[in-house]
Amino acid sequence: MTDLDLFRATCAHEPHRRFLCYASFTPDLLGRVRAHYGLTPQDDLGARLGIWKVRYVSPKAPDLFKPDFSRYFADMERPAGSFVNGLGVLEIPAGFYHFTGYVSPLRRAATFREIEEFPYPIAAGFDEAGLKDRVREIHAAGMIAALGIGHMYESAWQIRGYEEFLMDLVERPEWCEFILDRLAARNRHLAEIAARAGVDFIRTGDDVANQNALMFSLPAWRRFIKPRWAAVYAAARAIKPDIQVWYHSDGNITDIIPELIEIGVTILNPVQPECMDLAALKKAYGRKLVFDGTIGTQSTMPFGSPEEVRRVVRERKRTLGRDGALILSPTHVLEPEVPVENIAAFFEEAGKGR
Repeated sequence: MTDLDLFRATCAHEPHRRFLCYASFTPDLLGRVRAHYGLTPQDDLGARLGIWKVRYVSPKAPDLFKPDFSRYFADMERPAGSFVNGLGVLEIPAGFYHFTGYVSPLRRAATFREIEEFPYPIAAGFDEAGLKDRVREIHAAGMIAALGIGHMYESAWQIRGYEEFLMDLVERPEWCEFILDRLAARNRHLAEIAARAGVDFIRTGDDVANQNALMFSLPAWRRFIKPRWAAVYAAARAIKPDIQVWYHSDGNITDIIPELIEIGVTILNPVQPECMDLAALKKAYGRKLVFDGTIGTQSTMPFGSPEEVRRVVRERKRTLGRDGALILSPTHVLEPEVPVENIAAFFEEAGKGR
């Protein structure tokens, strides 16, 4: 079976022998992993480890959309190495691995007009030329095609400011709704492009929970977040009914899982074992969801032994993958403290099949 065959079987909840698997690495760890396997910079690490073959396609944004965000940071000195990302957020090196600090452009907005006038990401005018052909090429090679939609809540608070956005949810909800609507319009447009291109899944999500619970109330999630993602997914399904919807949120999102299923999510990531009862989730929602992740990056990968890693992978296959609806991966990018031996153990055990 090709990876595309396996992906389709996984999403259909059809038992199969081999499980799809993957991981990502911080730069320092990536170098040590490549050295461990004796690979040159030109060698294909994914092929060596058995990482699933997903290829992302993306439409070309209009060349004319090049907003100048400098006025939002004119009152501050920009540290060396800082940069303004595509959302207009200033990212400052934190001096700690891949992390950066955010300076939000609308952090000092005091009027609704300032919210309205911000140059949000465009929601039209993308060039779709060649996307269908590219997806056909990916499929012909037995690989999985996807398109990354991105975030909504996370993008909104990064533009407005984290504390400011949470305060707005209570004090100025129309501000939140305006920002979210602008981002949702772009996400819907990209979802429609993905569906027309024929990709296998769209990659979406927001970190809406901490280790214990949602970051805001369930009624707030239902009002501000749920209906906007529902519209995005419905737009894609109106064009390609069998498109899969991959949704990511760290933390304990147990409270919203049934409603994520209701609006169309089919693949849930990362399903953190430190936050949620995986067996209970499988029992309750296993017929509707593919679990992607489940291997703890706060526990097993950094602190377990290689044999513990192997044991956990075997246990996940047995308890979560008995119907085939499991993609094995660590629940986040692997940080430098993760032993290379644990990474080798993960891929060796994941690649053994049932």
